[in-house]
Amino acid sequence: MDERPLRGRPRPLGPPRLERLHPADLDTDQAGLHARIAGGPRRAQARVPLVDEHDRLLGPFGPMLLSPRIGDAVQQVGAALRTDPDLPPRLRELAILTVAVHTGCAFEWSAHEEAAVEAGLDDDQLQALLDGREPGGLEPGELVGLQIVHTVLAGGGPDDELHRRAESTLGRASLAALVWLTGYYAALAGALAVFRPE
Repeated sequence: MDERPLRGRPRPLGPPRLERLHPADLDTDQAGLHARIAGGPRRAQARVPLVDEHDRLLGPFGPMLLSPRIGDAVQQVGAALRTDPDLPPRLRELAILTVAVHTGCAFEWSAHEEAAVEAGLDDDQLQALLDGREPGGLEPGELVGLQIVHTVLAGGGPDDELHRRAESTLGRASLAALVWLTGYYAALAGALAVFRPE
């Protein structure tokens, strides 16, 4: 993707701590997880490469191999959230980019910036997210959704009024999907910050 003229994109956190694992070096559980990630539907839908030229997993998927039972559960949550019809695409991408900015996760920003543009966000709205401002031109559900994302990322829950507005504007199923999505991408950002895969 061409570099868009936006200021303040998250940058990598430092030198790698985790070498990419070659498929030939994986045990049975790791190899099974590698196959489900690299060869499954996620690969066809990915906007950034999932594997390098040696078929080694990139981004947060490499650290999932460290504990394949947990990694498999995590990647299944991600697969469900990526296609969940309860979450409108534009709100999904707004939430993911908000998590990326909050956590300083360069991978998440680069993996989702193009999807956000395709979902209808423009450069001014993306720049507002990077600046920590509320983007202009958002729908009521997107505005309340972003308030929920910020509340979850701050480590708390919404007050009763915000919860009421979110549930009445988004609906209970969309609110639940948004909360799980926020936690999922925050977990990926945490894994990337801890392991810093190459």
